[in-house]
Amino acid sequence: MRWIGPEKGVIHLATSAVLNAVWDLWAKMEGKPLWKLLVDMQPEQLVSCIDFRYITDVLTEKEALDILRKAQSGKEQREEKMLKIGYPAYTTSCAWLGYSDDHLRKLCAKAMEEGWTRFKVKVDADLQDDIRRCKLIREIIGPNNTLMIDANQRWNVDEAIKWVLSLAEFKPLWIEEPTSPDDILGHATISKALAHLGIGVATGEQCHNKVIFKQLLQAKAVQFVQIDSCRLGSVNENISVLLMANKFKVPVCPHAGGVGLCELVQHLILFDYITVSGSLENRMCEYVDHLHEHFKSPVIIKDAHYMPPQDAGYSTEMKEDSVKKYQFPDGEVWQELSSQMKCLT
Repeated sequence: MRWIGPEKGVIHLATSAVLNAVWDLWAKMEGKPLWKLLVDMQPEQLVSCIDFRYITDVLTEKEALDILRKAQSGKEQREEKMLKIGYPAYTTSCAWLGYSDDHLRKLCAKAMEEGWTRFKVKVDADLQDDIRRCKLIREIIGPNNTLMIDANQRWNVDEAIKWVLSLAEFKPLWIEEPTSPDDILGHATISKALAHLGIGVATGEQCHNKVIFKQLLQAKAVQFVQIDSCRLGSVNENISVLLMANKFKVPVCPHAGGVGLCELVQHLILFDYITVSGSLENRMCEYVDHLHEHFKSPVIIKDAHYMPPQDAGYSTEMKEDSVKKYQFPDGEVWQELSSQMKCLT
């Protein structure tokens, strides 16, 4: 099993699924949402959940304990703040590639009316088209709202630098996934080239494990850490990354999406603020507005903030009708697709 790992690939993803389910069950047994279970744990309990193998050159057990013990001060006040106003979010739903200009205008205008102030734009395919779209969106959201750009691993290192320099006039806070997620030194090169413009590099949704995050932080290759609830080895490994990011004073801005990832990661980012970082500076959590209707405890967004979930567990439980309808291979949706394929052949 180590030959197809360690700590990456299908084995690691399966580990994440199983351990996330265990955390969900534990939280339900305690009658608490997962974020509250984590917040109520003592520093020693949290540290006992971490596998420090491969990261002690950056984070030792003692350092982790010191960070968590220091964050005990003011923890109750931060929890109250989250319950009152929630955790700041940004939207990715307004500016997917392929949207017409009219559609972009409508979505951005609607988001502004709903209180959104942070917007992410997908870029990568055509530079002139990216310039036009970024200009359009910046004009709609104004100079004071936050704009981020996301290339989804599209470019080579030199190409990424040139492309982002051409978009610098639109004042993006970060360029997300500019190149291969495995290219730590490439990210460092891009980061260094853009530093004078105040444009950071964000990545993490495709990082295999805590070692990749460790090296990104060591190399000063990333200015925004983007954890993912399902890519790493569950809550346990994510805690180690949150602690390393805190040590390097790099804000965590999680990857999420409308496939249950928002439901999951909201717990981790609430825990990070209340129990680890104690900071909201340059911090926000991604939000995508589709497919939440399939979950029994969907995220609640109020004034562009994640409101802390109150149901027990990890907010992962799907509605029975949705599971039945989409289950492979016997669900209604798959049966219909199978019939269509048979007709085509």
